[in-house]
Amino acid sequence: MSAVTARVGDDILRRDSKYEQGRTAVLFVDMQRIWCEPELDPTHPQGAESYYHRRLRETVVPNQVRILEAARAAPCNVLHTIIESLTLDGRDRSLDHKLSNMHVPKGAPEGEIIAALHPVVNEIVLPKTSSGVFNSTNIDYVLRNLDTRYLIVAGVITDQCVDMAVRDAADRGYLVTVVEDACATYSQERHDAALRAYAGYCWTTDTQTVVDRLQALRRA
Repeated sequence: MSAVTARVGDDILRRDSKYEQGRTAVLFVDMQRIWCEPELDPTHPQGAESYYHRRLRETVVPNQVRILEAARAAPCNVLHTIIESLTLDGRDRSLDHKLSNMHVPKGAPEGEIIAALHPVVNEIVLPKTSSGVFNSTNIDYVLRNLDTRYLIVAGVITDQCVDMAVRDAADRGYLVTVVEDACATYSQERHDAALRAYAGYCWTTDTQTVVDRLQALRRA
């Protein structure tokens, strides 16, 4: 797919076009304590030695830290989306979240972004109550105000909220990068199947490639 080009104004673009200074953003999806620490998720209970938590601990979080540090140094815009209700009782949640018994009350400690990725001043945090960040937040409005063309996506769950972010961003005209070794779901089979399913909407690459590109922005 990356060999195909399209003209946008004066630019010739591919899915893997080089990032541009001032037009590149990183989105971390749902990297919260409730989904990233063992035994906290009531919808998918996972122990510390499960595939999911081992992947988070050994691969995904370290890789996301590298991406975050490179993004901050570049600098480029960093956004975090979290699942969190606007109310304590969750009455504003989507019907799907109600039926799934998924509720993170506003301000709940388990809803905090994990310490390793905790936002700093001027990083944007967008609470959502659906799988799709483009459906239940104003992220599209924000990204356009930031003049974003390139959106780098990492987070959980590969075949749920990450999937929705990728497809919806592509449909809205962003060039999406998925960092495959900075995402996780509950099995390797599900992870690989998800990446294959939405490969046509994005450029799929690895952490080292993304870090190298972000460092090139800084040098530029």
